Amino acid sequence: MNSRRMCLFAVMAAVFAMLGAKTPEAHEVLAKQDDLWRGTSSKGKMVMNVKTSNWKRSLTMDVYSQGKDYSLVKVILPMKEQGTATLKVFDEIYNYLPKTDRTIKLTSAMMMGSWMGSHFNNDDLVKGSRLSEDYNARITFQGRRDSEDVIEITLTPKPDAPVVWGKIVVVARASDWMPVKNTYYDEDGKIVRIMTCSDYKTVSGRLVPTRIVMSPLDKPGEYTEVIYSDLTFDVSFKKGFFSIAELRR
Repeated sequence: MNSRRMCLFAVMAAVFAMLGAKTPEAHEVLAKQDDLWRGTSSKGKMVMNVKTSNWKRSLTMDVYSQGKDYSLVKVILPMKEQGTATLKVFDEIYNYLPKTDRTIKLTSAMMMGSWMGSHFNNDDLVKGSRLSEDYNARITFQGRRDSEDVIEITLTPKPDAPVVWGKIVVVARASDWMPVKNTYYDEDGKIVRIMTCSDYKTVSGRLVPTRIVMSPLDKPGEYTEVIYSDLTFDVSFKKGFFSIAELRR
Protein backbone atom coordinates (compact mmCIF):
# COMPACT_ATOMS: atom_id res chain seq x y z
CA MET A 1 0.00 0.00 0.00
CA ASN A 2 1.58 3.28 -0.98
CA SER A 3 1.83 6.24 1.35
CA ARG A 4 -0.81 8.20 -0.58
CA ARG A 5 -3.44 5.46 -0.13
CA MET A 6 -2.55 5.08 3.56
CA CYS A 7 -3.02 8.80 4.01
CA LEU A 8 -6.44 8.60 2.34
CA PHE A 9 -7.54 5.78 4.67
CA ALA A 10 -6.35 7.78 7.68
CA VAL A 11 -8.40 10.80 6.61
CA MET A 12 -11.49 8.63 5.97
CA ALA A 13 -11.10 7.01 9.41
CA ALA A 14 -10.91 10.41 11.07
CA VAL A 15 -14.02 11.60 9.22
CA PHE A 16 -16.01 8.48 10.20
CA ALA A 17 -14.87 8.91 13.81
CA MET A 18 -16.13 12.49 13.80
CA LEU A 19 -19.46 11.45 12.30
CA GLY A 20 -19.83 8.68 14.84
CA ALA A 21 -19.03 10.89 17.84
CA LYS A 22 -22.21 12.10 19.47
CA THR A 23 -22.40 15.63 20.76
CA PRO A 24 -24.11 15.33 24.14
CA GLU A 25 -27.23 17.24 25.02
CA ALA A 26 -27.20 19.06 28.36
CA HIS A 27 -30.16 17.06 29.67
CA GLU A 28 -28.39 13.77 28.87
CA VAL A 29 -25.41 14.73 31.02
CA LEU A 30 -27.66 15.89 33.87
CA ALA A 31 -29.78 12.74 33.71
CA LYS A 32 -26.69 10.55 34.03
CA GLN A 33 -25.48 12.58 37.02
CA ASP A 34 -28.94 12.41 38.64
CA ASP A 35 -28.83 8.61 38.56
CA LEU A 36 -25.19 8.18 39.58
CA TRP A 37 -25.62 7.20 43.22
CA ARG A 38 -29.08 5.69 42.97
CA GLY A 39 -29.61 3.30 40.06
CA THR A 40 -33.09 1.88 40.53
CA SER A 41 -32.15 1.44 44.19
CA SER A 42 -29.05 1.52 46.35
CA LYS A 43 -27.67 1.06 49.83
CA GLY A 44 -24.32 2.01 51.27
CA LYS A 45 -22.27 3.61 53.97
CA MET A 46 -20.76 7.08 54.08
CA VAL A 47 -18.74 9.27 56.42
CA MET A 48 -19.61 12.95 56.65
CA ASN A 49 -16.94 15.29 58.05
CA VAL A 50 -18.05 18.81 58.90
CA LYS A 51 -15.57 21.60 59.67
CA THR A 52 -16.68 25.00 60.85
CA SER A 53 -14.71 27.88 62.37
CA ASN A 54 -15.65 26.63 65.85
CA TRP A 55 -15.88 22.84 65.73
CA LYS A 56 -15.40 19.63 63.79
CA ARG A 57 -17.83 16.74 63.54
CA SER A 58 -17.74 13.31 61.94
CA LEU A 59 -20.76 11.07 61.36
CA THR A 60 -20.88 7.57 59.90
CA MET A 61 -24.21 6.81 58.26
CA ASP A 62 -26.11 4.04 56.49
CA VAL A 63 -27.81 5.34 53.34
CA TYR A 64 -30.64 3.79 51.33
CA SER A 65 -32.45 5.03 48.24
CA GLN A 66 -35.06 3.94 45.73
CA GLY A 67 -35.44 5.98 42.58
CA LYS A 68 -35.55 9.76 42.98
CA ASP A 69 -38.39 9.84 45.47
CA TYR A 70 -37.33 7.67 48.39
CA SER A 71 -34.26 7.86 50.60
CA LEU A 72 -33.39 7.03 54.20
CA VAL A 73 -30.23 8.03 56.10
CA LYS A 74 -29.39 6.71 59.56
CA VAL A 75 -26.51 7.74 61.82
CA ILE A 76 -24.64 4.75 63.24
CA LEU A 77 -21.61 6.57 64.74
CA PRO A 78 -20.80 8.26 67.06
CA MET A 79 -22.81 6.33 69.60
CA LYS A 80 -24.25 9.49 71.17
CA GLU A 81 -25.99 10.31 67.89
CA GLN A 82 -26.80 6.76 66.81
CA GLY A 83 -30.37 6.47 65.51
CA THR A 84 -30.68 10.05 64.31
CA ALA A 85 -32.27 9.66 60.89
CA THR A 86 -33.76 11.45 57.88
CA LEU A 87 -36.50 10.08 55.61
CA LYS A 88 -37.38 11.55 52.21
CA VAL A 89 -40.64 10.55 50.55
CA PHE A 90 -41.27 12.55 47.40
CA ASP A 91 -41.07 16.23 48.52
CA GLU A 92 -41.56 15.52 52.22
CA ILE A 93 -38.68 15.30 54.69
CA TYR A 94 -38.90 13.78 58.18
CA ASN A 95 -36.21 13.84 60.87
CA TYR A 96 -36.10 11.49 63.85
CA LEU A 97 -34.30 12.52 67.03
CA PRO A 98 -33.84 9.49 69.31
CA LYS A 99 -32.79 11.53 72.37
CA THR A 100 -36.25 13.07 72.56
CA ASP A 101 -38.03 10.29 70.63
CA ARG A 102 -39.47 12.94 68.31
CA THR A 103 -40.32 12.72 64.61
CA ILE A 104 -40.38 16.10 62.89
CA LYS A 105 -41.90 16.77 59.47
CA LEU A 106 -40.05 19.70 57.94
CA THR A 107 -42.07 22.68 56.79
CA SER A 108 -41.24 24.67 53.67
CA ALA A 109 -39.69 27.35 55.88
CA MET A 110 -37.23 24.75 57.25
CA MET A 111 -36.03 23.47 53.89
CA MET A 112 -33.07 25.88 53.67
CA GLY A 113 -31.90 24.90 57.12
CA SER A 114 -28.73 22.89 57.61
CA TRP A 115 -29.00 19.11 57.23
CA MET A 116 -27.46 17.42 60.27
CA GLY A 117 -25.27 20.45 60.98
CA SER A 118 -23.55 20.24 57.58
CA HIS A 119 -23.16 22.77 54.76
CA PHE A 120 -25.81 20.87 52.79
CA ASN A 121 -29.38 21.96 53.41
CA ASN A 122 -32.65 20.05 53.53
CA ASP A 123 -33.60 21.44 50.13
CA ASP A 124 -30.59 19.67 48.61
CA LEU A 125 -32.21 16.35 49.53
CA VAL A 126 -35.39 17.27 47.66
CA LYS A 127 -34.25 19.42 44.75
CA GLY A 128 -30.75 18.09 44.19
CA SER A 129 -32.09 15.06 42.34
CA ARG A 130 -34.17 16.95 39.81
CA LEU A 131 -32.14 19.86 38.48
CA SER A 132 -33.23 19.00 34.95
CA GLU A 133 -36.89 19.44 35.95
CA ASP A 134 -36.55 22.86 37.60
CA TYR A 135 -33.89 24.49 35.41
CA ASN A 136 -33.31 25.21 31.74
CA ALA A 137 -29.95 23.76 30.78
CA ARG A 138 -27.55 24.61 27.99
CA ILE A 139 -23.96 23.72 27.25
CA THR A 140 -21.84 26.86 27.62
CA PHE A 141 -18.34 25.43 27.22
CA GLN A 142 -16.69 22.36 25.78
CA GLY A 143 -12.94 22.01 25.76
CA ARG A 144 -9.83 21.69 27.86
CA ARG A 145 -9.69 23.37 31.24
CA ASP A 146 -7.25 22.71 34.10
CA SER A 147 -5.60 19.90 32.10
CA GLU A 148 -8.89 18.05 31.54
CA ASP A 149 -11.49 17.94 28.75
CA VAL A 150 -14.76 19.11 30.27
CA ILE A 151 -18.34 20.06 29.47
CA GLU A 152 -19.82 23.10 31.22
CA ILE A 153 -23.60 23.34 31.57
CA THR A 154 -25.34 26.49 32.81
CA LEU A 155 -28.70 26.04 34.55
CA THR A 156 -31.16 28.91 34.86
CA PRO A 157 -34.50 28.56 36.68
CA LYS A 158 -37.61 27.78 34.68
CA PRO A 159 -40.44 30.33 35.07
CA ASP A 160 -42.30 29.78 38.37
CA ALA A 161 -39.94 26.95 39.41
CA PRO A 162 -39.76 26.82 43.25
CA VAL A 163 -35.97 27.14 43.46
CA VAL A 164 -33.58 29.29 45.45
CA TRP A 165 -30.58 29.51 43.12
CA GLY A 166 -30.31 32.20 40.49
CA LYS A 167 -27.95 30.04 38.45
CA ILE A 168 -25.98 26.81 38.77
CA VAL A 169 -22.93 26.05 36.64
CA VAL A 170 -22.22 22.32 36.32
CA VAL A 171 -18.84 21.05 35.08
CA ALA A 172 -18.53 17.40 33.97
CA ARG A 173 -15.69 15.33 32.55
CA ALA A 174 -16.10 15.11 28.77
CA SER A 175 -14.96 11.48 28.66
CA ASP A 176 -17.65 9.97 30.89
CA TRP A 177 -19.78 12.91 32.11
CA MET A 178 -18.68 12.38 35.70
CA PRO A 179 -19.43 15.45 37.85
CA VAL A 180 -16.43 17.66 38.63
CA LYS A 181 -17.81 20.87 40.12
CA ASN A 182 -21.12 22.65 40.74
CA THR A 183 -21.06 26.41 41.37
CA TYR A 184 -24.17 27.92 42.95
CA TYR A 185 -25.11 31.58 42.41
CA ASP A 186 -27.71 33.68 44.19
CA GLU A 187 -30.29 35.84 42.39
CA ASP A 188 -27.80 38.73 42.24
CA GLY A 189 -25.25 36.61 40.39
CA LYS A 190 -22.94 36.20 43.39
CA ILE A 191 -21.29 32.82 44.00
CA VAL A 192 -22.61 31.36 47.26
CA ARG A 193 -21.08 27.89 47.43
CA ILE A 194 -19.06 25.37 45.42
CA MET A 195 -19.38 21.58 45.40
CA THR A 196 -16.52 19.47 44.05
CA CYS A 197 -16.39 15.74 43.26
CA SER A 198 -13.30 13.50 43.14
CA ASP A 199 -11.87 10.04 43.93
CA TYR A 200 -13.72 8.30 41.07
CA LYS A 201 -13.97 4.56 41.64
CA THR A 202 -15.88 1.65 40.15
CA VAL A 203 -18.20 0.43 42.88
CA SER A 204 -20.62 -2.45 42.37
CA GLY A 205 -19.92 -2.21 38.65
CA ARG A 206 -20.63 1.52 38.44
CA LEU A 207 -18.14 4.41 38.17
CA VAL A 208 -18.92 7.08 40.77
CA PRO A 209 -17.12 9.91 42.56
CA THR A 210 -16.69 8.72 46.15
CA ARG A 211 -15.69 12.08 47.66
CA ILE A 212 -17.88 15.19 47.61
CA VAL A 213 -16.98 18.50 49.25
CA MET A 214 -19.35 21.44 49.75
CA SER A 215 -17.68 24.78 50.54
CA PRO A 216 -19.61 27.97 51.46
CA LEU A 217 -17.83 31.06 50.12
CA ASP A 218 -19.08 33.32 52.90
CA LYS A 219 -17.36 31.11 55.50
CA PRO A 220 -13.72 30.71 54.44
CA GLY A 221 -12.12 27.49 55.66
CA GLU A 222 -15.43 25.77 56.38
CA TYR A 223 -16.60 22.72 54.45
CA THR A 224 -18.54 19.48 54.54
CA GLU A 225 -16.88 16.38 53.12
CA VAL A 226 -18.84 13.22 52.24
CA ILE A 227 -16.91 10.01 51.56
CA TYR A 228 -18.69 6.88 50.37
CA SER A 229 -16.97 3.74 51.71
CA ASP A 230 -19.47 1.21 50.40
CA LEU A 231 -22.22 1.21 47.77
CA THR A 232 -24.42 -1.50 46.27
CA PHE A 233 -26.87 -0.79 43.48
CA ASP A 234 -30.15 -2.38 42.38
CA VAL A 235 -31.01 -3.89 45.74
CA SER A 236 -34.47 -5.02 46.89
CA PHE A 237 -36.25 -3.43 49.84
CA LYS A 238 -39.19 -4.88 51.69
CA LYS A 239 -42.55 -3.17 51.21
CA GLY A 240 -42.87 -0.17 53.50
CA PHE A 241 -39.13 0.19 54.08
CA PHE A 242 -39.20 3.92 53.36
CA SER A 243 -41.65 4.69 56.16
CA ILE A 244 -41.94 6.52 59.47
CA ALA A 245 -41.78 3.16 61.25
CA GLU A 246 -38.41 2.36 59.65
CA LEU A 247 -37.20 5.92 60.31
CA ARG A 248 -37.73 5.39 64.05
CA ARG A 249 -36.41 1.82 64.16
